[in-house]
Amino acid sequence: MARLEKVRLGDLLVQQGLITGEQLLAALAEQKRSGRKLGRIFVDSSYVTEEGLSQALANQLQIPFIDLRNFNVQPEMAQFLPETQARRFRAVVLEDRGDNLLLALADPTDLLAYDELARILKRELDLAVVTESQLLATIDRIYRRTSEISGLAKELTAELGDAPVDFGDLLGSGSSTPGIEEAPVVKLLQTMFEDAISVRASDVHIEPQETRLRIRFRIDGVLHIQTEADPKIASALVLRLKLMSGLDISEKRLPQDGRFAIRVRGNPVDVRISTMPTQYGESVVMRLLNQNTGLLGLSSIGMPPRILERVKHAIHRPHGMVLVTGPTGSGKTTTLYSALKDINTPDKKIITVEDPVEYRLPGINQVQINDKIDLSFARVLRSALRQDPDVVLVGEMRDQVTAEIGLRAALTGHMVLSTLHTNDALSTPMRLLDMGVPAYMVALSLQLVLAQRLVRLICPSCVKPHTLLPSEREWLQSELGARVGDHTYRQGAGCTQCNNTGFSGRTAVYEMLEMTHPVVHAVHQADPLVFTRVAREQMGGNTLHRDAIRLVLEGRTTVSEAMRLASQNEES
Repeated sequence: MARLEKVRLGDLLVQQGLITGEQLLAALAEQKRSGRKLGRIFVDSSYVTEEGLSQALANQLQIPFIDLRNFNVQPEMAQFLPETQARRFRAVVLEDRGDNLLLALADPTDLLAYDELARILKRELDLAVVTESQLLATIDRIYRRTSEISGLAKELTAELGDAPVDFGDLLGSGSSTPGIEEAPVVKLLQTMFEDAISVRASDVHIEPQETRLRIRFRIDGVLHIQTEADPKIASALVLRLKLMSGLDISEKRLPQDGRFAIRVRGNPVDVRISTMPTQYGESVVMRLLNQNTGLLGLSSIGMPPRILERVKHAIHRPHGMVLVTGPTGSGKTTTLYSALKDINTPDKKIITVEDPVEYRLPGINQVQINDKIDLSFARVLRSALRQDPDVVLVGEMRDQVTAEIGLRAALTGHMVLSTLHTNDALSTPMRLLDMGVPAYMVALSLQLVLAQRLVRLICPSCVKPHTLLPSEREWLQSELGARVGDHTYRQGAGCTQCNNTGFSGRTAVYEMLEMTHPVVHAVHQADPLVFTRVAREQMGGNTLHRDAIRLVLEGRTTVSEAMRLASQNEES
């Protein structure tokens, strides 16, 4: 490719009508004051979008603009350029074209970077423009730390040798101890967390086995092996994690729970940790809560309009109870937090009683349960009601006492939000009766039950048409009848954007039971058969797997995902 010419970015954007002369002068003044790049100032000031800026550069330089969200970047191509150089020059190699390499750049006007990249790669370069945010996300994803983690694990194994773990070497608490950041155990954990965040892992599992230590990530609800190492390093890892979370390092016989906060590439991440003694050592599971993700309101989490309207109506009532049900990991807490975000206004006092507190919510009084000092759900809930709240969120209805206090609060002028571990919406009122709660309290207090599950979404970067398998066609026919052939079905082929799984992200599917007059009357009768019949009529066939089929027909998830959800419900 011919050598690039210098481009005056501000003049270019003015010429193309993307910014005004006044905006250019303001941006130049800000650049002089702060020293930031002019393009970043334009984007941060909302004068132009990243895509608009990149498209303008592509048009001026007569090179292509590539949307990396729809480009399957191959890791072996990216390895032409070391990660440090890729981050420094905001560049990634996309294709090997024989004599030339296709190179994506966030700023193709940086001639110094172009010259240095040409020297490093020793090839002719064909350039393409990409947005900086997409480029950095791609770099985080494709430069996986698997080999580095394995190498650090081996380094730690060699350092430990056959000797027991030296507690004195590991008792440092971060930067306060000179050289502690360079310890292999610290570098291993830091690299492991960076890799987990880059692939959107929700959990990290450290599992000692007889002959190996297995580290697995849960991504979109499915566990993937990250690496396997010598089991000798397990005790060092667990010890360091216990120190970070303030757990008792001398106690290895009992389970322990804690939490700590870390920063991964500048982003704050809360880590909930659970340890459990197993046959070959302590197993550790860590839930990663990225505090930069941000909470969405109810309108943005994907609820069907019919359910969204009814849920919003229920939570804005002055009193009553709304329950969200489902198994662990089905997104119940996220739904409740979204509801709180919608009703959190200065004129309302909101108190939450949680175990644990997952996200810090501004303007809300959050209480962490602590059973060690008898700070139980029931005890905190009684005290919370004396604080004159308008809305109370109870993390879970664990027992009869908590359920009765919550329902009584809903009767006496409070809006109560909570969760319950039941398989579906229909079984929830009967579950409360089984717990020993009086039928009149359930009938008068409970307004609405929302059951939910999470299903994986097809990766938009590798989505392709899917021909139904015989088993899939038969199952869909039982649900849709003759309309099966009227729709196009899709699946993901697998690419670097989705770690070759074909899925990227998850969303919830829902079913809802409203406590209408017939349903309330059936609860009073306390006859499960009568209640089931009346509740099914009220729900009208709008079940969890029917909502999953809706996503299938919209091309957002696969038939196999909907079948998996349906089979789980049948088994439970």
